[in-house]
Amino acid sequence: MGSKKKMGYKCRIAGVMLLLIGSIAALVVVAVVQDKLKVKEYGLEFGIVIDSGSSRSNVYLYEWPGEKENETGVVTERKNCKVRGAPISDLEVSSKEDEKTFKGFQDCMDEIKSHIPGEKHKTTPLFLGATAGMRLLEMKDEKRANKIMGKLRDFLNKQNFQFHNASIITGQEEGLFGWITVNYLKENFLEKNMWNTYIRPNGAETVGSMDLGGASTQIAFQVQEHGEGPDYMRVKLYGYPYTVYTHSFLCYGKNEADKRVLDKVIRESSDPAYVINPCYPKGFNTTIKASSIYDTECIPKPKNYNSGQEFYMVGGSDSEKCGEIVKSIFNFQNCSSKQCSFNGVEQPPVTGHFMAYAGFFFIARALELSGKSDLDEFKIAVGNFCNSDWAELFYEFKNKNVPCISQTGDKESTTKHETSIGWSLGYMLSMSNMIPSEVKEITPMTNPVFAGLIFLFSALIIVTAVLGFIILIRTCY
Repeated sequence: MGSKKKMGYKCRIAGVMLLLIGSIAALVVVAVVQDKLKVKEYGLEFGIVIDSGSSRSNVYLYEWPGEKENETGVVTERKNCKVRGAPISDLEVSSKEDEKTFKGFQDCMDEIKSHIPGEKHKTTPLFLGATAGMRLLEMKDEKRANKIMGKLRDFLNKQNFQFHNASIITGQEEGLFGWITVNYLKENFLEKNMWNTYIRPNGAETVGSMDLGGASTQIAFQVQEHGEGPDYMRVKLYGYPYTVYTHSFLCYGKNEADKRVLDKVIRESSDPAYVINPCYPKGFNTTIKASSIYDTECIPKPKNYNSGQEFYMVGGSDSEKCGEIVKSIFNFQNCSSKQCSFNGVEQPPVTGHFMAYAGFFFIARALELSGKSDLDEFKIAVGNFCNSDWAELFYEFKNKNVPCISQTGDKESTTKHETSIGWSLGYMLSMSNMIPSEVKEITPMTNPVFAGLIFLFSALIIVTAVLGFIILIRTCY
């Protein structure tokens, strides 16, 4: 009889222990499953960048999935809206033009807004970057430049977006972001994972970028050495660090280079009433006001300057003479460093391939070049073009002195791309790793089911513990 009681006691204890262990195990499993098997759902993130150049402003809308690769978003362009009106560097001159330009900005902001879900408006970051046109105006009239930027900040702050800043970006920043854009579109940035860490410890090979704007031109390319000074910039993308040499040549954009060449042509002419321009084709003539050439910080005004003076120019169609004049606006002699580009600007050796965009693309199209071309092919196309008599093709010959500038370089190759490329995409790529993502977590069990199971197994543990305690008490007494 005593043996049966002892056996019954052991069975009850074993049952209680099994129930207790099972309940604890079930509680742990439910908690682990709910935590480990949950799925993170990332929504689309949006960002707006306004590129205010010396010729016009463009409003770009970018999007990227919240799930980033090594903290950098995979950014794509969703919309590009060209602002109607004057470039911002021409504001604060005519109230009528200002009104027209700000209306152009508002039209673009309304259009961009229609492409972003309503619930995302207030969390969509908005940036404005002004480039060389405003850098020149800041040199000429800082008070007016500050007033323009202040008005733009007030305007953008009233939009239903998360406005961050409107600023005049440096030439180095413009060059760096352009370089990022070029290599991103050419898929040269690798995600740094375990495989790439060993196979490609330094990342993939990148290409250099050349950007010809209206008031400045930028060059940027990756270097291995860690140089000193503002022209050497460091950036981390997709887990890889890069050192990029970038320099912006203010006053050497297409429009300002045109003015420099015209100034040289006028100074070499004995009769301002009849100026022979070797960079214009035969059969073409035009009248140019002095203010359209000398109203800039890039060219010193001549003695007895009269802004209303007019110069009558006729085409001379002399490619060799034009080339000499164009080269004269560069200084290749003075260099206090180991190696320089021109005007005494230090530059490390240039290697590899380059993608040339913006103004370079339009020049290449005028020369009937497309895709890839080496420097020799480019020179031949320029020579053929400059010796032709296409007086009726105004667009082409107005750009013909700029290819001559390209002949003075020592780049191994240039690449033209039909996609609209600029610094704004690179800027958004850099900023995307600073913008937090909106994450929605989807769990395998709904909250009521999870709470119910936790309550059930917690209750079983408590009940089992109480039963075990009662059995032990009865056995002892």
